Amino acid sequence: MTIDKEQKISMPYKLLFVCLGNICRSPSAENIMNHLIEQAGLSASILCDSAGTSSYHIGSPPDRRMSAAAARKLGIKLRGRGRQFQKSDFQDFDLILAMDQENYQNILTLDQTKQYQHKVHLMCEFCSRHTLKEVPDPYYGGEEGFNQVLDLLIDACEGLLTKVMSDALSLPKGYEL
Repeated sequence: MTIDKEQKISMPYKLLFVCLGNICRSPSAENIMNHLIEQAGLSASILCDSAGTSSYHIGSPPDRRMSAAAARKLGIKLRGRGRQFQKSDFQDFDLILAMDQENYQNILTLDQTKQYQHKVHLMCEFCSRHTLKEVPDPYYGGEEGFNQVLDLLIDACEGLLTKVMSDALSLPKGYEL
């Protein structure tokens, strides 16, 4: 299902990608998704951001090895600065996408009222070509780890975009097409 490029969601649909440090996986997912959204002509309708569950890399740019792999493999430049996930993100975003089970649990722990758990998903839930359940952390590995992460994220982002566009037809009031 597709959305006609002339149609617009009046309130942007907001996606937040979350990993541990916000310098490898989540900024890659954010930038890949932004690339797909731009290609679909939906930049005004779907907004993306990324965050880390830790405070290790606040203010840091994406990892240089991840950036090099994304430029080489996909022809995209990774943009953004590391920031830490905040409780307010539960209210600010429509979907929160964790890269692995540990980050997923760390996010859910911050939702003490359990009112936002329906917004939190594992990124690999949206893969159609890969069977891994988590996006592995490439930080301590070699070049092949970064390429594997990019392959997984392309698959997951394509599936996620399809789901978001499909769900756009049944979004709550304020998100009208």
